[in-house]
Amino acid sequence: MIKARINQIEVEVPEGTSILEAARHVQVKIPTLCKHRDLLPTAACGICIVRNKGGNRLIRACCTPLENNMEISTHDREIVDVRRSTLELILSNHPQACLTCGRNGECELQTLAADFNIPTESIKRYVKDIPPDCSTGSIILEFEKCIKCGRCIQVCQEMQNVWALSFLDRGINTRMAPAGDITLAESPCVKCGQCSAHCPTGAIVENDETPLVWEALHDPNRICVVQIAPSVRVTVGEAFGLPPGTNLTKKLYAVLRRLGFQAVFDTNFSADVTIIEEASEFIERFVHKRGALPLITSCCPSWTDFMEKSHYDFIDNFSTAKSPQQMLGVLAKTYYAEKFGFDPAKMFVVSIMPCTAKKYELSRTDEMYASGHKDIDVAITTRELARMIKQSGVDFLNLPDGAPDSILGDYSGAGTIFGATGGVMEAAVRTAYFYATGRQLEKIEFESVRGLQGVKEGTLHVGGAQVRVAVAHGLANVEQVLDRVRTARRTGAETPYHFIEVMACPGGCIGGGGQPYGVDNERRRRRIAGLYQDDRDSVLRCSHENPEVIRVYEDFLGKPLGARAHELLHTKYSARPLYKK
Repeated sequence: MIKARINQIEVEVPEGTSILEAARHVQVKIPTLCKHRDLLPTAACGICIVRNKGGNRLIRACCTPLENNMEISTHDREIVDVRRSTLELILSNHPQACLTCGRNGECELQTLAADFNIPTESIKRYVKDIPPDCSTGSIILEFEKCIKCGRCIQVCQEMQNVWALSFLDRGINTRMAPAGDITLAESPCVKCGQCSAHCPTGAIVENDETPLVWEALHDPNRICVVQIAPSVRVTVGEAFGLPPGTNLTKKLYAVLRRLGFQAVFDTNFSADVTIIEEASEFIERFVHKRGALPLITSCCPSWTDFMEKSHYDFIDNFSTAKSPQQMLGVLAKTYYAEKFGFDPAKMFVVSIMPCTAKKYELSRTDEMYASGHKDIDVAITTRELARMIKQSGVDFLNLPDGAPDSILGDYSGAGTIFGATGGVMEAAVRTAYFYATGRQLEKIEFESVRGLQGVKEGTLHVGGAQVRVAVAHGLANVEQVLDRVRTARRTGAETPYHFIEVMACPGGCIGGGGQPYGVDNERRRRRIAGLYQDDRDSVLRCSHENPEVIRVYEDFLGKPLGARAHELLHTKYSARPLYKK
């Protein structure tokens, strides 16, 4: 343990703790722009400078470990003046576009400028006029708003192992861009949006498609229906000042009807359907030896994109089951439309997702027209939904509770935990065990796949056989899992895993690139806890117990993996180049 003083306050922290972190232990907030709790310090911005008594220079708190007997000053007059000058330099290279920026009111640079009361420009402004990159349709790069903090690059290269972003040029012309100065769509980008989730300004934002949704809602010839992803219910409240993990499922049902949607569905329902198909697929491969092992989940569009580009030797291992978003879209424009006599051509299906890559998923033309029409018309993020609610004038938090349309809305606890890393695996295991043995698991919680460790492993005994599973979240963690499988293939050894779950974003969908800003592991844990509580509160906790899912199969789909289920609910994959020409 290290003992020191910060602003005359005694502090004791473990060896290796940075001055920045140590200050938080004694409720001292040192400002910073480049440091994020998910990331290693880069000391790029220079805002976090502090002074050690007896030292002849200012030091950067984010990357300097606290040492015994240090006496740190964090806010004397000189330090504040240097921070203000540093902010003025940053602002001199930044456009004055706050009112039209996607981060207006949620920008870390804007907040610091207000905190330091910078009312006038003291340095001549130099902002390069570079057009934005809108090429992916999912996220937008606004280069002129970049403050060169390096967060997005560290996330893309180290956390996600995608390497779509880097720094180009030098000196005052340094800028963030895809390597080779190509468009983002031409790069290895998988549209996960972790760059936008970690950017402190509006340099990287989601492609806002709320105008398309408003237009459809105001069109009397449209039949507007909507679905809510599992994780959105425990994150949207953050945009309204509620603690992370607050479950607003019933408020969401109510507000979406107020916005004008004629039917409100829940993606948890189609998550249950996904499990029926995926668990059946696993039984086919594991029990009946029909198909390659390990089976690998496919409900994350960034992961499917990454796999097709970088790990296409695992195509035969990929579950052919579509994602819950895709399944609900096709069921809305077939089963639901048929039940109520709606013309699917007039239906406008909106998905509310935690993920910018869900926008990209709609462009996968081989998958998104199973109904004969585009199965989902628009996908918006949690952030976009929050803006729509605020624009609507509805007092969201004080609405009476609402209910979903039961035909595609009722769900089990297994469906709701899809939003957390390990949740898909746990939900699938609950149903696969029942399909293999005819019995329910005695202990339904599968603790070994829970938590925020990058790679989690577990073993389950099914009818005398041992099932080995692995869960990876954050794409940089996938490589070690797949390499173990590759090594077994190469040496002729038995596969180390029978079932693998992969989520591109750290924490799973609760940490998705379209979720409210400010994510870190503490916030991820609280969001995950909200989903697990919803599971515990559910009367039904296994997908195969959901009576509405059973009815869909009896009335429309037939049996799991049957002809109609395969036609509507399954897809295929193909190898694609890492760089698009």
